[in-house]
Amino acid sequence: MNNKKSSMVYLLMVLPALILFFAFHTFPVLQGVFYSFTNWRGYGDWDFIGLRNYIHVFKDGRALDAYFFTIKFAIVSTILVNIFSLLIALGLNAKIKFKSTLRAVYFMPNILSILIVGFIFNYILSIFVPTIAQNLGITFLATSILGNPDLAWVGVVIVAVWQAVAFNTILYLAGLSTISDDLYEASNLDGANKWQEFWKITFPLIAPFFTINMVLAMKNFLMVFDHIMGLTGGGPGRATESISILIYRSGFTGGEFAYQSANAVIYFIVIVGFSVFQIRQLQKREVEM
Repeated sequence: MNNKKSSMVYLLMVLPALILFFAFHTFPVLQGVFYSFTNWRGYGDWDFIGLRNYIHVFKDGRALDAYFFTIKFAIVSTILVNIFSLLIALGLNAKIKFKSTLRAVYFMPNILSILIVGFIFNYILSIFVPTIAQNLGITFLATSILGNPDLAWVGVVIVAVWQAVAFNTILYLAGLSTISDDLYEASNLDGANKWQEFWKITFPLIAPFFTINMVLAMKNFLMVFDHIMGLTGGGPGRATESISILIYRSGFTGGEFAYQSANAVIYFIVIVGFSVFQIRQLQKREVEM
């Protein structure tokens, strides 16, 4: 009897969360998938058109450009953020003064609003840096890179990496804390240098954390939205238009709700595909180590 009462209590506690999750997450997702097979514009009547929207995505030059930009941005940002966060984590894990204070300082970017950070860096890269560069006679930086179609994506990468490094650093620090000092003492007795210690001890032991960071970083960067909205708005022109920006603008304000729903389904499959590929390859490398 007590077990039945306990089960009812647990069910009553979980049920509201399940209802809310289904109402605000699962149901809209299923609804979007349903409308992706129609020609609904977000209003008015609609008809079933089968896979026509999905086929059109692969013929849409604007969508293909957005996919190219998003994947390029995600790959470059993922590599950079993991390099910088690992280097910072190694430094913060060393025996240095004010270690706890420095960890808090490096984590601060993670708690800031992405959109606000984007607006701040928009001012820095568009006005502050060009003004300083012009006064110093540095012609290369005298104009804003955010206004250059070929360089605007670099500005987005800089801001995205700067903010993402904070979270990845914490994960690497968690991994480094699991390594026993005895291993390093034994390696010193064997005459190993710091480079050998890193590749033979440190990196193999934090390989699972490296896998997690790579997968999470790639997933987050593929879903980039706020950074671009705060920095470039997708411009200049469409030079920094990501998939999420394209789906948002064309789907909600461009009368392409059903078409962009199909694009969103493909977008989801791409993100899952990248994540599964990374996990399999990186876990295989963990075993080899």
